[in-house]
Amino acid sequence: MSANTAPVLRFITAGSVDDGKSTLIGRLLYDSKTLLTDQLEKLNRDAAEGRNIDFASLTDGLAAEREQGITIDVAYRYFATAKRKFIIADTPGHEQYTRNMVTGASTADAAIILIDATRVDFSTSPAALLPQTKRHSAILKLLGCPNIIVAVNKLDLLDFDENRYRAITESYAALAAQIGLQATIYYLPISALQGDNIVSTSPHTPWYQGQPLLPLLESLPVAGQGRADLPAHFPVQRVARQDGSSSDDFRGYQGRLESGRLKKGDEVVIQPSGKNARIGAIYNPDGETESAEAGETLTITLDRDIDISRGDSILATTHTARPGQNFQAALCWFDETPLNLRRKYLLKQATQTTAVKINEISYIWDVHTLSHVQSATELKLNDIGSISLKTQQPLTASTYEENPATGSFILIDEATHHTVAAGMISSTQAQSTFEI
Repeated sequence: MSANTAPVLRFITAGSVDDGKSTLIGRLLYDSKTLLTDQLEKLNRDAAEGRNIDFASLTDGLAAEREQGITIDVAYRYFATAKRKFIIADTPGHEQYTRNMVTGASTADAAIILIDATRVDFSTSPAALLPQTKRHSAILKLLGCPNIIVAVNKLDLLDFDENRYRAITESYAALAAQIGLQATIYYLPISALQGDNIVSTSPHTPWYQGQPLLPLLESLPVAGQGRADLPAHFPVQRVARQDGSSSDDFRGYQGRLESGRLKKGDEVVIQPSGKNARIGAIYNPDGETESAEAGETLTITLDRDIDISRGDSILATTHTARPGQNFQAALCWFDETPLNLRRKYLLKQATQTTAVKINEISYIWDVHTLSHVQSATELKLNDIGSISLKTQQPLTASTYEENPATGSFILIDEATHHTVAAGMISSTQAQSTFEI
């Protein structure tokens, strides 16, 4: 399979501060020979002058990142091998920037969770992992990331001790079981700085029988880009009118097909009105087409005039989503001002924005003890919790598990217009619970 035919793999690096995420990406780019000429010359010049090669500088683009030695923003890098193209998101490890990690992880097909082997506490059983490792794993569970590579880094500083490596992998396996992580998990002993098990098998780990990192990334499956196997769901973003006064009046509905397939003549139902119609015509950027699949940006016409506005949805008649106002959701809180049940928020889901009331915080997930904290009255910066809410206008939403595109939302502070949280709908029945 060539890079031209293999689907693009989007992956992120995750983990705590100084676990080596930026260094790993720099080493990947360096060893796969995908650096720009000036970047390569700088690294070679540093090596010739006896300085340590700073692979992290290849991704830490902000001056504040280089000065502090931490990643702040999400840095995207693109590279390709003979087998596949990649989009990497180097996400921050610091707890303060957890919201940036959520942004990078929301579209990832895979995640590399780095664990600094020198910072694990081996005095307990299982070995104690850092809180950010747990928090990032919980976020990846909420976002449904299908593939997770646990890369145990800096093993060169522990003389590639197999027993320490096994203790860490056993500890992570216990964590994954405890939080209900459904992803396919791969374990890999590496040294990002020295290049062990990054592109080729390291002689320092003869006890490791798996693939190095790059061949593993080349072989990972990619989930269906648009969930074409699901019933069609087309949130209307814009109503296009050509000339309302002419006899050949054109009325089209524009947006992105978030799931399923549509073809000319299909019967559809418009929500929240519940009215039925048939697809009159489908247009993509290249012109009129007979059919379309999920992920495409389209203009759709219907065989009859129906009152449709931005935020409405055009669904296949087999779609089970129905307009609702009461939802249970998992929430990652982004703002320095805590969630206040009396404060006014707006909820944006797909193409619809509506006022929302947070009825209750069911619990907060404590990443230190992996337990649920009940009777909470607020969510603070970087907290992960479960809430029940009621929207002012009905939403035609799926659960996040069914379809991330129509089961996710953001909360906006009505007073400051800040994006304060990202949410994943778990149920349209407020009395149900969302288990992490």
